[in-house]
Amino acid sequence: MIRCLAAALALVSCPAAAEQAAPLPPLAPWSGASEKLIVAAGDPWITPAEQSGFAETPDYAATRAWLDRLVASAPQLLSIERFGTTAEGRELYFVRASKGGAGKPVLLVQAGIHAGEIDGKDAGMMLLRDIAHRGKHRLLDKADLVFVPIFNADGHERSGPWNRPNQRGPQSMGWRTTAQNLNLNRDYLKADAPEMQAMLALINRIDPALYLDLHVTDGTDHQYDVAYAFAGWRGLYANSPAIGRWLDTKLRPSMDAALTRAGHTPGLYVSALDNRDPGKGIRHDPDTPRFSTGYGDFRRLPTILVETHSLKPYRQRVLGTYVLVEEALRLAGQEGAALRAAIDADRAARLRDMVVKWKPRTDPLYTVDFKGIAHERYRSAASGRDEIRWLGRPVAQQMPVFGSEPEQRVTLPAAWWVPASAPQVIERLKVHGVMFETIDAPRRMTLDMVRIEEPRLGAASEGHVLLSAAAYRHEQRSETFPAGSVRVPADQPLGLLAAAMLEPESADSLLAWNFFPGMLQRTEYIEAYAIAPLADQMLAEDAALRRAFEAKLAADPAFAADGNARLAWFYARTPYYDERYLLYPVGRELP
Repeated sequence: MIRCLAAALALVSCPAAAEQAAPLPPLAPWSGASEKLIVAAGDPWITPAEQSGFAETPDYAATRAWLDRLVASAPQLLSIERFGTTAEGRELYFVRASKGGAGKPVLLVQAGIHAGEIDGKDAGMMLLRDIAHRGKHRLLDKADLVFVPIFNADGHERSGPWNRPNQRGPQSMGWRTTAQNLNLNRDYLKADAPEMQAMLALINRIDPALYLDLHVTDGTDHQYDVAYAFAGWRGLYANSPAIGRWLDTKLRPSMDAALTRAGHTPGLYVSALDNRDPGKGIRHDPDTPRFSTGYGDFRRLPTILVETHSLKPYRQRVLGTYVLVEEALRLAGQEGAALRAAIDADRAARLRDMVVKWKPRTDPLYTVDFKGIAHERYRSAASGRDEIRWLGRPVAQQMPVFGSEPEQRVTLPAAWWVPASAPQVIERLKVHGVMFETIDAPRRMTLDMVRIEEPRLGAASEGHVLLSAAAYRHEQRSETFPAGSVRVPADQPLGLLAAAMLEPESADSLLAWNFFPGMLQRTEYIEAYAIAPLADQMLAEDAALRRAFEAKLAADPAFAADGNARLAWFYARTPYYDERYLLYPVGRELP
């Protein structure tokens, strides 16, 4: 094992003899009614995962071959269709299960956004088999199913036994990120990846009534094998309140009952405050629109994050996912009218403001009866500190759940103006389906504009270098927008999504993702021989400026000792200075 670590650090291959699986906590025995979903060994439609005893998951080619054969066997119910291409050229496809007929709600189920978390693919294959050949076609009487078995197809093929050390099976699993090293579940709003752009186009096309994003989670050990989350859980954090109420009052009770009947243990997605001290509590925070659930909330699309528990066996996780997807399809049909009414109500609503910054609450939101696993602490010679050891024994405990509260809101404008010089932003608006009008001649307007102060570049993240600022100063400006610029009205069904993209203070705005790097660059300058005498004259003639300069000298010794910084301070207060430096070029049209 030591040789393997050294080889890894040296970026050379690791000898097979040194390979050793990471030790995982003790495994509690499990059995449940969902085991009846597994077909017998000789069944002609046994899935590859079932055939291996859930030890393995099929690769891209084998998955597609099995699905092609299934679709060909039931063309009256199933069809398969390409919807995009990955960065490495693999086809993205979905299987549609439908009895035909217009106006039915569509359940969109997406597996493998993180390709090592592939439970949903094998569960979906089993469910499609049972719809086609084992009597579950009645699920399609009132709803259609669109199933994407492998969203991150390039990551799926970067498969190996060492990709997820905290996960029990399958034997080989895919990689978390794409071939471009992008995490698709951080890409919803900025939409850099071709895979995400294809998924958003599919969403625009089919307008699903319900969207499931299937994952596997690690972190702490606990008894929950199928956890899930959505905006509006317990009435919290919903920008789409009617959708949130339906998910919380209709879907959640039905889902919990179905999973419990099948022998599974459902609950809220467990995000511990501290993985090394789980008793501190769990976190229940709002999601930003970089994530599927946050994106769905801003888009008015009912979206559920599903997280099976990585420490449970693959067999148990796949079966739990099957039960959840089947129940979601049943509910989409049974509750189609009520779900559509909730979607329509939220899409018709127009919010006047938006939370752009949250802060942690110091007191718990609520307390839950938590189904935990006993643990102890031991001293690790390797880490030199106390570490946690899970014991595999179920425990019941009261667990505080902590959340967030709004810290800053912004009032939304009537519209945003995006200049023709930002084609990458206009293209993103198109990808999301946001409505806008394009002007064919220059137009001069007085708009609210934002200038950032003290910009700070963060670490590289998801293909970008993130941008933040000490302050966002609003100013009224008369601006001429050239032909090809676009006006994005807030009064539209995707107005809140547009706000999340274009409001500068928004946590996931395109400004925060640094889509406007040109505004950070100053290209003109002034020589000391010109600015020094001009600055002396400014000091002599402007008492208010002189007092401000003296205050700056007194407050900032480094500034006082830096002649260039002192002259730059004066230069910024002359008409020679670049008036567009640090100016966010998107204008806000006030009502």
